[in-house]
Amino acid sequence: MSRGGDDYICKENGWMETLTKTLEESTSMSISQDLYPSEEDYLYEEEVLRNPNSLKLWWRYLIARSEAPFKKRAIIYERALKALPGSYKLWHAYLRERLEIVRNLSITHSQYETLNNTFERALATMHKMPRIWIMYLQTLTHQKLITKTRRTFDRALCALPVTQHDRIWEYYLIFVSQKGVPIETSLRVYRRYLKYDPSHIEDFIEFLVNSELWQESAERLAGVLNDDQFYSIKGKTKHRLWLELCDLLTQHASEISGLNVDAIIRGGIRKFTDEVGRLWTSLADYYIRRGLLEKARDIFEEGMTTVITVRDFSDDKDVDLRLARLEHLMDRRPELANSVLLRQNPHNVEQWHRRVKLFEGNPTKQILTYTEAVRTVDPMKAVGKPHTLWVAFAKLYESHKDVSNARVIFDKSVQVNYKAVDHLASIWCEWAEMELRHKNFKGALELMRRATAEPSVEDNKYFEDAFKVYERGVKIFKYPHVKDIWVTYLSKFVKRYGKSKLERARELFEHAVEMAPADSVKPLYLQYAKLEEDFGLAKRAMRVYDQATKAVPPNEKLGIEIYEQAIESGLPDKDVKLMCLKYAELEKSLGEIDRSRALYKHASQFADPRSDPDFWNKWHDFEVQHGNEDTFREMLRVKRSVSPVIAK
Repeated sequence: MSRGGDDYICKENGWMETLTKTLEESTSMSISQDLYPSEEDYLYEEEVLRNPNSLKLWWRYLIARSEAPFKKRAIIYERALKALPGSYKLWHAYLRERLEIVRNLSITHSQYETLNNTFERALATMHKMPRIWIMYLQTLTHQKLITKTRRTFDRALCALPVTQHDRIWEYYLIFVSQKGVPIETSLRVYRRYLKYDPSHIEDFIEFLVNSELWQESAERLAGVLNDDQFYSIKGKTKHRLWLELCDLLTQHASEISGLNVDAIIRGGIRKFTDEVGRLWTSLADYYIRRGLLEKARDIFEEGMTTVITVRDFSDDKDVDLRLARLEHLMDRRPELANSVLLRQNPHNVEQWHRRVKLFEGNPTKQILTYTEAVRTVDPMKAVGKPHTLWVAFAKLYESHKDVSNARVIFDKSVQVNYKAVDHLASIWCEWAEMELRHKNFKGALELMRRATAEPSVEDNKYFEDAFKVYERGVKIFKYPHVKDIWVTYLSKFVKRYGKSKLERARELFEHAVEMAPADSVKPLYLQYAKLEEDFGLAKRAMRVYDQATKAVPPNEKLGIEIYEQAIESGLPDKDVKLMCLKYAELEKSLGEIDRSRALYKHASQFADPRSDPDFWNKWHDFEVQHGNEDTFREMLRVKRSVSPVIAK
């Protein structure tokens, strides 16, 4: 029962020879036979051969072959890119797939060389695309190709406009900061970067310190302190930078020269009076490290005298005020710490609960906190269970005998769009339980009716808005809850648009059957096949049935109407006969009369003329409409031959 018509047409028209020539010209190499397009590819091959400059057709071809081996997909990519060398979408997708191929390979593998060559070819037309440069530079950095990587970074900076350079420099600095890169190379790159953006001098100083280049570290830090226009992007004050310079000068006294350390530290002593003790100690430590012990002793003596003089001017009232402020700060420490955590993530439910507990005994503050919490927390971004905030808020009013306000809170809470349906269900239950606690049995029953009532039919004709809601629903819910959403969504979409948005409908069906488990996929495949039968192609409908054969459980093969595969899969005789009849009807509708007659003949071995006259009547009517004298006699011969076989 195999089909040979299509192959015959292809060979007769020279289509296969044309495709072979096109493949070899497009990829500039000979293609092995196993990578040639299969019969399933012919539809897409015909489209791209007719219109090779259509990105949409190439992209649809690639999506259809998403499960094919990469070697076969690579040939499609190469052909598409030869026709559309300026397509960012194709290059980006192709390079991403090649990067995935080498993800778990050793950096010495030959696939990396192929990947690098592909990037170079891409950059011939994509040299103004920073994303392509960044992908290439990241993989070169991973390969530890220092010289090639450095030169490629320089090429990227030359090719891209200055407004895009900050994206390249971010990865350039990561590259030169890794182990194995010569220190001189790193220094030159950093110095070039400072010409581009002098505000990042602190990053360079940090690099110098990590590289133990103490001399230049001290010189650069001193230059920063002497610059009145300097603004720290890291939030450091001049005070802190001065202390860092003093520590650097004293701890590495023997490695740093050319700076007047004594004058620098004494300048800090005069300027920062609250750090005089530390600075005098640093100055003495500097002379100790230089081996000038007598000088160090004099510095200690001078420093002690100065510190005593400063303390003589201390004010007792000022000390008391500072202690009081410290105590107040310590008392507020839990609240301030909680505020920091909520600033980091305002959608953290547990931290909001903890904040309410901090104000225990102060109902007003607790109410204000709950009000702020339910207004701030987005249920879709929440860490934790956001509905518990509403429940706790209502229970706070209930605990203070204010049931009417508790009902107001519950009424607002059931109108919130929660991420999980269980959250909404929990709120309805909590509300009903509160009514039961207060003997309001009628009110509790009414709440349950509201909670379980079906939504009203949408009749405002906002179809696209409704479909957006369905889209959101199928993303949020999982099986088995999402099953009914998918069936309703697809039914309404097909009913609304029919043939006008066939490609979008196909994408929806493909996504639906991909996400569905085996025990829930049957109705989706049936809807999909019906779509193709009503608005699409008969061949595509057969392909859907073929896919369904592999997806549905064995006990559902008959119900899913999978014809040829189900016939050969070991069904009972009565089911095989029924399947053959349905298959014959389909072939007849496609004009395949001979194939339909072969199916009747195959099913006849399971139909006893004495007990199953309906089958033979259908074959009789078929031959009257579509047969001739010879085929009618053949039917009668088969009928006579079948009777004794079955009787025996």
